[in-house]
Amino acid sequence: MAEAANTIIMNQDAGTAMPPRDQSVEELRAERKLKLAAALRVFGKFGFDEGVAGHITVRDPEHLDHFWVNPMGRSFKQMRVSDLLCVDHEGKVVEGKGLLNGAAYTIHSQIHMALPHVVSAAHSHSLYGKAFSSLGRLLDPLTQDACAFYDDHVLFDDFNGPVLDMSEGERIAAALGHKKAAILQNHGLLTVGETVDEAAWWFITMERSCQAQLLAEAAGTPRVIPREHALGTREIVGSHQAGWFQFQPIFDVIMAEQPDLKG
Repeated sequence: MAEAANTIIMNQDAGTAMPPRDQSVEELRAERKLKLAAALRVFGKFGFDEGVAGHITVRDPEHLDHFWVNPMGRSFKQMRVSDLLCVDHEGKVVEGKGLLNGAAYTIHSQIHMALPHVVSAAHSHSLYGKAFSSLGRLLDPLTQDACAFYDDHVLFDDFNGPVLDMSEGERIAAALGHKKAAILQNHGLLTVGETVDEAAWWFITMERSCQAQLLAEAAGTPRVIPREHALGTREIVGSHQAGWFQFQPIFDVIMAEQPDLKG
C-alpha cells in the first residue's frame, strides 16, 4: 500500500492526478457543466437510467445557492451541455429549458444547502444499487474497491415513496453528513463529491460493489477484510483525489465516443 500511495503522491506533484486549479469562474462553470453532461452520458452507457428516474447535480461556482441538473424526460444517453438546467434553492429554473424533476430538487437542494463541502451529487435507480438497498444494510468490506466506502457511507432507512417532501430531503442530507455516500433503503444509491468526477466515480464503483456483494453472498459466505486493512485501503482508494482520478479514463472515452455531448 505504501508503494501505491507514493505513486499517487508522485503523480500529484507532476500535475497528472489532480483536478485543474486557478480557473476563472467562467472556465470552472464550463468545466463543471461539461463533466455533468459527460457523467450523465456515462450513466446512460452503463445502464443506470430507468425511465425518467435519476439525476446528477453540480453546484454553480459563482452562485453557490444554484445548481445545475439534468432536465426530467431527457435521456441520459442524449444529454448535452445545452440541455442542463440551472436551479436555485427555491426551486426556480433560472437558466435552461425543460422540466425540473421534483425528487431531484427535493433531494439535491437540501444536500447543497446543508452541506457546503458537497459540489456534486449523483442518484439513480441502478439495478444492483436498488436491489442491495432492499436489504436495509451497509456494504461490507469484501473487496478492495468496496473499502472506499468502509465507515464512509450511511443507511437511510426511512422510505416513504418518491422523495417529494422537503423534510425528507432534509433528513437525507442530515443522515449523509460528511460521508461520501448513502444507501437509500428500498430506493437506490446516492453519492457526493467535491467534483462531478468524484461523485460519478463513487456511484459507479458503489453500484459494482453492490453487485459484487450480492454475487458473493449468493455463492457462499464471503470473507470480510479486517477493519485495520479496510481503513488503510480506504485511505488510498477512497480519497477525494482518487475519486477524481478514477473517473478520468471514463471521461476520456465518453468524450471520444460521443463528442456531441458538448453541444
